[in-house]
Amino acid sequence: MEKEQNSQTEENVNKNTNSSEASENNKESKEEKKPELSPEDRIKELEDKLTRTLAEMENQRRRFEKEKDDAFEYGGFSFARESLNLIDNFDRAKQSLENDEKIKGSDALKKTLEHLGIVKKDLISIFKKNNIEEISAINKKLDPNLHQAMMEIEDNNKEPGTIVQEIQKGFKMKDRLLRPSLVAVSKKTEKNEEKSEEKTKK
Repeated sequence: MEKEQNSQTEENVNKNTNSSEASENNKESKEEKKPELSPEDRIKELEDKLTRTLAEMENQRRRFEKEKDDAFEYGGFSFARESLNLIDNFDRAKQSLENDEKIKGSDALKKTLEHLGIVKKDLISIFKKNNIEEISAINKKLDPNLHQAMMEIEDNNKEPGTIVQEIQKGFKMKDRLLRPSLVAVSKKTEKNEEKSEEKTKK
């Protein structure tokens, strides 16, 4: 029994060695099939790899520089947009005081409005120093990138699509929009002929 077992193990060992030798021979034959690169081709291949690597590094450097510049230029973008509420509140407070019948025309109202105006001017001055500026709107053509039309007003003296009223001021920070101007734009009035035709049809 021991002899039979030994012979079987020897056969298995021989099979394994034969299979490993066969696989090595196959690898060698595959490697032999691949043509060997000449030194010039090898250099060219390495040069191509180096060029691609350098290009990728340069792209990464540019992306990093852009992200760094954006962070420096627009780091306070969210804060600036939130700060616009201060100007809105000044305008609302002024309008509320002006419409208050109890203090209308009084010296107290004049002084209060004067002080509010000074504070607002200081605030706008601070904004300008930080490259935050108002978007001009009145009498301008509607620009969807800067203005948002909220209503139309009939006006034959203006070209259709001209801004005739500013509902809320818009602001931008350098070349980026903080918020659009909310505006009303002009439109032509309906002609009397068209109105009369509509009446006759009815």
